Amino acid sequence: MYKDKVVLCGASAYEQKYYFNDDFASLPQSIQDELHIMCVLYTEEIGGVLTLEFDEDGSLQFQVEALEADAMFDEIGSVLRIKDLRQKKKELLESLELYYKVFFLGQEVEDEA
Repeated sequence: MYKDKVVLCGASAYEQKYYFNDDFASLPQSIQDELHIMCVLYTEEIGGVLTLEFDEDGSLQFQVEALEADAMFDEIGSVLRIKDLRQKKKELLESLELYYKVFFLGQEVEDEA
């Protein structure tokens, strides 16, 4: 069912819109809100379009696009901001990957005990 990339959420500075994939509506509202805030703040600060996508292995990827004519897009700031988000939101991002792997890819959870 999920063999290609699956978009979790995204935001666009150009359209000033946020998108959340309804397939993930079972996530707690607090997590949905945190993703919303994270994506919108990124596009307000950096510009362009940010999407969070699960790849075929279940890893969460940050995908960034910007119009070539967008002189306001901060390419260096983008790299630094994503690195910062990966560090500060590490637990959230890892939990989302686990959720996706279990509920969407049907993988077994390894017991860490």
